[in-house]
This record gives sequence, C-alpha cells and structure tokens, in this order.
Amino acid sequence: MPDARVQAAIDNWAPRMVSQGIDYNDFVRTTTRIERWDEWLDQWCDTAELHLRLAREAEEAGRRRTAGEAFVRAALCFHFAKYVWVLDGARNRDATERARETLYEAHRLLDPNAERVQASLDGGTIVANLRRPPGIDRPALVIMIPGLDSTKEEFFNFEQVFIDRGLATLSLDGPGQGETGFELPLRHDYEVAVTAILDELQGRDDIDLDRVGAAGVSLGGYYAPRAAAFEPRLRAIAGVAGPLNFGKLWDDLPVLTREAFVYYSRSADDEAGRQAALRLDLDGVAGRIEQPALVITGKLDRLIPWESTKRIADQAPNGTLVVYEEGNHVCNNVAYRYRPLLADWLGEQLA
Repeated sequence: MPDARVQAAIDNWAPRMVSQGIDYNDFVRTTTRIERWDEWLDQWCDTAELHLRLAREAEEAGRRRTAGEAFVRAALCFHFAKYVWVLDGARNRDATERARETLYEAHRLLDPNAERVQASLDGGTIVANLRRPPGIDRPALVIMIPGLDSTKEEFFNFEQVFIDRGLATLSLDGPGQGETGFELPLRHDYEVAVTAILDELQGRDDIDLDRVGAAGVSLGGYYAPRAAAFEPRLRAIAGVAGPLNFGKLWDDLPVLTREAFVYYSRSADDEAGRQAALRLDLDGVAGRIEQPALVITGKLDRLIPWESTKRIADQAPNGTLVVYEEGNHVCNNVAYRYRPLLADWLGEQLA
C-alpha cells in the first residue's frame, strides 16, 4: 500500500501528468510499483528508459516520427520523476538534465526549427525553448510560464495547441524552474525573467515582438499577471489557477508542494518558506495590469482555491474570469476545454 506522500502525488497529479502526455497505462503501471516516496524518482526513470529504448529502435529503423514521439514520452517521464521530488538534489538535477536532453532529441526529429534561447539574469542564465508555426513569417509570440517545479520540458504537447493556431511559443525556465533553478532561486518578481528574455529576442525578424502575450499555469498563474503589471511589452496575458497570495494558502498546501517551494526558493525551513511565499502577492499589484487578462480556475481545485484565483480577475481592470464547475487544479481534468479557449483568446488578442 503506498505511503501518504505517494498517494497524495497520485491523487493530486494524475490528471496533470496525463493531460501533459504521460500515457495513462504508464501512469497506472508505474505508480502501482511505488510504495514509498523515495522510490518515485527511480520508478519513473525506469519508465523513461523504456521509451528511450523504443525511440532509438524506431530511429534505427528509419521511423523518425515514431522515434520523436517516444522521445517526448521519455522526456515527460524524466520530468515527472523529479516533479516535487526533492529528497536528493543530485538525483533531482540528473533527472532534470535527462529530461532536457531527451526533449531536444524530440525537437531534432519532430520540430528541427525549435531553438534554445538563453539570457543573462543576475549572474545566472535563464533558458527557454522557442518554437514557430510553419508557413508564417512573423507570428505573434506566447511566452509559456510554468508553475512550481513545472518546466519547459513539460510543455511540448501544450505548445502544439498554440502552434496549430499560428502562434509561436517560448516556454521559459525562470528563476527556480528547471535548469535555470540550478543557478537562480525562485523569486516573487518574475517580470525580471520576462524582461530579460524579451531583451534577448530583440532584433529578430522571425517573430513579431509587437505582438507578445503570456500564459501561465498554477504558480505561473501568479507569474504571468505579475509580469504583465511591470512589463508593458506583454499585450495580453492568461493565468490558470494562480493564487492571489501564495503564502496565505501555506497551511492548506500539500506537504510535497511546501517542500518543493522551500527547496526551490532556497529557504532554510518551512517557516522561512512561508515567509518567502507571502511575497508572492498580487493584492494591490493586479490593479496595475492594463492589458486584457484572462483568468481561469476550477471550483474543484484542491491546491489553489478558486476564490483566490477569482480575486486576481476582480482586481485586474481588464480581467475576464472563466470558472469551470468541474475543473480541478489547472483544470487538467477538462484540458480539452480550457486549452483551446486560452489559445483562441490569446490569438484574438494578439491578432
């Protein structure tokens, strides 16, 4: 019988993992092998290795698309192996790096025009993946912002929703996220990362930098509105399941979420993590957001109460709120509803 942390991971993250591209049967087979939380990373890495073998076999046989799709599945398994798993920093980092390199193998086969973009920030480097829709000379750009321990490697299938609608995507590892987190801790003023990456893109003629939006999920649903309040180059933003104030929710957050926040913010302990989380506060900041802002939440969200997310839309002068009665955290159990809406809306705002 799985321990409490494993069961919490299964209960909280199953819809998210499946909606991002983890095969449901892999999810069942892998999680049934896990009884203790310290086994989570190894078991998911074993599943990743299975898909790596399938990818290499397919490529050797000349089946490039099949190989690319298997590389995507492997990258997702490596990513979710270390998702909120912070028991061993070295093993967490190894899985992060393997997810990154495996996704680049997928890019090589499925989207060879995908590009790694880097920008300097406070003595470190932030990293993003840029993908562009084929056949469009200067598409509008959507900066895709992960949440707590989400990374750019999680977004390949989500990116495609925008690309299919003629929008370029830039999936960003900001401070405390993915490989950027090796150098820079999580911070409340995420606009510094958005500004740095936009500065790095200046002068390009293959994307339209006069038409830039942002979409953030979970804690990214805080980061995107925060960035819009201070970065006027964002013309529209969308946030899904973001908190108005993360620290005020601290006592009711899952222990795995709190531990991950402490780790990525480089806080000394749980109380220091709470104090750092209290700085992630849009109360009084959301009123500065002049851009159109789409705010999405679900009434069954067990991590970020929908009322907290609603208050972002209430304070944003041009906020639009969408609430799914049946939606869970990030509405991943109804991803077929919120993702097309989000992509269509941003496309219309950036037209």
